[in-house]
Amino acid sequence: MGVGDEMREKLTAAFAPEALDIIDESEQHRGHSGYQEGGESHWRITISAPAFAGMTRLERHRAVHAALGPGLVGRIHALALNISA
Repeated sequence: MGVGDEMREKLTAAFAPEALDIIDESEQHRGHSGYQEGGESHWRITISAPAFAGMTRLERHRAVHAALGPGLVGRIHALALNISA
């Protein structure tokens, strides 16, 4: 299972999102720090879920990182998040 699939599985289980878009942007970072041949190093996630209602931006980011877990987060170089309730 690829990193994107793992992220989708974990985020779906944790937040039951109404919308979830996970994009591997690694190729856009070729030649930059953290780029890995084959991709799966730079990600952009857009997620919308009622579970985020009432949370601050920081709390939402922490919740996503916690749901992904340190093992998965540690395998990627960059993670851009767009989170809404």
